[in-house]
Amino acid sequence: MKPGKVLVAQGGGPTAVINQSLVGAVLEARKFPRVERVYGALHGVRGIINEDFLDLTQETTHNLERVADTPGSALGSTRDKPDEKYCAEILKVLMAHNIRCFFYIGGNDSSDTLRIVEDFARKAQYDLITIHIPKTIDNDLMVNDHTPGFPSAARFVASAFAGINLDNRALPGVYVGVVMGRHAGFLTAASALGRKCRDDGPHLIYLPERNFEIGQFLSEVKSIYDKLGRCVIAVSEGIHDAEGTPILSSMLARTLEKDAHGNVQLSGTGALADLLTNAIRDNLGIKRVRGDTFGYLQRSFLGVVSDVDQREAREVGEKACQFALWNNACGTVTLHRVGHYAVEYRLDPMISVAGKTRIMPDAFITPQGTDVTDAFKFYLTPLLGSGMPDAFRLRAPRVPRILPGS
Repeated sequence: MKPGKVLVAQGGGPTAVINQSLVGAVLEARKFPRVERVYGALHGVRGIINEDFLDLTQETTHNLERVADTPGSALGSTRDKPDEKYCAEILKVLMAHNIRCFFYIGGNDSSDTLRIVEDFARKAQYDLITIHIPKTIDNDLMVNDHTPGFPSAARFVASAFAGINLDNRALPGVYVGVVMGRHAGFLTAASALGRKCRDDGPHLIYLPERNFEIGQFLSEVKSIYDKLGRCVIAVSEGIHDAEGTPILSSMLARTLEKDAHGNVQLSGTGALADLLTNAIRDNLGIKRVRGDTFGYLQRSFLGVVSDVDQREAREVGEKACQFALWNNACGTVTLHRVGHYAVEYRLDPMISVAGKTRIMPDAFITPQGTDVTDAFKFYLTPLLGSGMPDAFRLRAPRVPRILPGS
């Protein structure tokens, strides 16, 4: 890297550990003499266009460490999806400020933005290092074993469904919990890690990797309810029919809101939970049917952060800086599992993750398509970190009845 400034930005949905990556990159960059300043762009690429920067060189290490332990995007984020014109404006601002290294913390769309900016810089013969720092609770980045942000969100989902199961066991009925995940079901699948006993919920798990058919769904719910007198269901927001149309849009006549990427808005509404609970109530005649949409709860929830996730999110920020300033290399930092559980970091070409989506492998999903396998549980368990909450049942024997006919 030529002497100049470093810029860090955060894009897409916040996570519980994204600020660890921010602070890791900032503190590591401040060690290098050729780094004149470390800037943070407020609200992602939009902040770059608006030249809306913070000088993080002047932030205290103590406060940065406290920010690192705080969920949410400290710099603010954006859902803007830059096209080539937008990226040309980004480069114009970077050149004006003599920014020679640009770290973007985000998912596959963020890496695609970096790819375009890197291409423009090369054509303009401007020496610029671009590094993508991975994050997404969806766990859907190609090449990576897993993605920072996912383990903490998975820990929240597993803990929440463990609590839901206790509630449902005390007051039996049918419960539907809708979890984030448009194309990849990793987060919804994490609900299975909340089970302890054989009859614990979730009893049914529906993922976007498999087609969803409402008639089959009702039949499966009825089967569980008839057997146990209750049923807990985990559903990905991205479940779709055989044609690939999201169930939410295929079964609702009203116009649904779309996000900046042209996708039907799935997370900001409780419509899918309402649709499924109404179908159960109307077709199966079960009176006590409840549904929730986890929505933003799973992204930045305080107090349910995986210590493994925290450590790895910090390290990807540090490694991004090292790859840039020691190796003068562009790319995306990727995480790779070693042994039973350890992780190593590599730098892969941006194109390997840019604009691509990883889904759950077949080995993680049961043949019936309504549960996860032991292979998935083995994969996820070490990521959840230490101190997972546990639940216990009463084991005392029943007292014999005395009254006749009771």
